[in-house]
Amino acid sequence: QVQLAESGGGLVQAGGSLRLSCAASGRTFSSVAMGWFRQAPGKEREFIAAIRGSSTTYYADSVKGRFTISRDNAKNTVYLQMNSLKPEDTAVYYCAAQRYYRSDYYNTEAYDYWGQGTQVTVSS
Repeated sequence: QVQLAESGGGLVQAGGSLRLSCAASGRTFSSVAMGWFRQAPGKEREFIAAIRGSSTTYYADSVKGRFTISRDNAKNTVYLQMNSLKPEDTAVYYCAAQRYYRSDYYNTEAYDYWGQGTQVTVSS
């Protein structure tokens, strides 16, 4: 059974940093894309960042230059380093993984596995 488990969320002041982790189990994801999405209250889930098996990375414009996605294939884990956090970054952050290659890394429908989410709250 495939499981994705996020950790590292919490409360931080504006300008601060957090590092989210997503540990996968049940299969290896080293050859497929893994991504991070977030969902704020009353809003749709939105793409934040993705990393392919080749380590090519993609970012939403809203986080480019502030967030960094990385992966450790030996640990079957993906990370999201979040710096210069803003109150508008407040949301539940979800980790996701593809089963097979899909080109549309920004699309929630391109991901087959999801974590339970971790809350990130940025105070002003």
